[in-house]
Amino acid sequence: MSNFFEAKVLTVHHWTDRLFSFTCTRDPGFRYQSGQFTMIGLNVDGRPLMRAYSMVSPHYEETLEFLSIKVADGPLTSRLQHIQPGDAVLVGRKASGTLLTQNLLPGRTLYLLGTGTGLAPFMSMIRDPEVYEQFEKVVLVHGCRQVAELAYAGLITTELPRNEWFGEQVARQLVYYPTVTRESFRHQGRIPTLLETGQLCREAGLPALDPAHDRFMLCGSPAMLKDTRALLDKLGLAEGNMSHPGHYVIERAFVDK
Repeated sequence: MSNFFEAKVLTVHHWTDRLFSFTCTRDPGFRYQSGQFTMIGLNVDGRPLMRAYSMVSPHYEETLEFLSIKVADGPLTSRLQHIQPGDAVLVGRKASGTLLTQNLLPGRTLYLLGTGTGLAPFMSMIRDPEVYEQFEKVVLVHGCRQVAELAYAGLITTELPRNEWFGEQVARQLVYYPTVTRESFRHQGRIPTLLETGQLCREAGLPALDPAHDRFMLCGSPAMLKDTRALLDKLGLAEGNMSHPGHYVIERAFVDK
C-alpha cells in the first residue's frame, strides 16, 4: 500500500493574499487524533512533493481541512495555492505530532498558543468534546500580523457556541483571544509578551498564570516558540512528550514552505 492516498479537493477559501484553506475527501482508513498533522502535497514532475500540515478538521469529520500560507517561491505552496475544487492532492496515511493532551500533566486550564497557520491543530482541538472534559477552561490565543489573517474567527465566536453537540461546552469553557501586531485591534502584541506582562490574562478575565494548574500547547513561528518556551522554562515548567507528560508541548514540524 502507498504511504499516501489521493484526495479530491472539495472547497478552497482564500482568506488573504497570503493565506488560504481547503477541504478534501478523506480515505475511510485514515485515522488521527485532534491536534495531529500528516504530510500533504502534490505530484510534481512525477514525484510526490510533501510537507507537514496539521488537520484543521476534528478527528470525527468525514472530510479533511487544511490551512496554508502562500509563498511565491515555495516549492509546494507556490503550486498548492492554485488548487481548485476537483483537483487531486496527496495525503499521507500516517498522522503524528506532539499536540496531544496525553502528553500533558493533568491541569485546570489549557492554553492553545498559535501564530499564523499554527492555529490549524487548535481548530481541531476546540471542536473535540474530549478536550473540554479534561480541562475546566480552554484558552485559544491566535496571533497574527493583520486582522484579516485571523482565520476562522467567525466560526469560533458564532458557530461553535451554537453547535448542537458541544455548543454548551464551548460557550462555558472556551476563551478566544485573537491578537495582532501590525494593526490597531482590541488585542495587540506578541504572545510571549502578553503572557509575561500578564496583559493576556487581565484582558481575557483569567487568573494570573499558575504553573500548578495551567498547561500549554505551542504551534507557530520559530520566534514565538523560542520566546514562549523561554518564558515557560523560567516559570519552572517542563516540556512533555510521548514518554513523559509535562506542563507544555511544542509542535516543531509545521509547514513553512
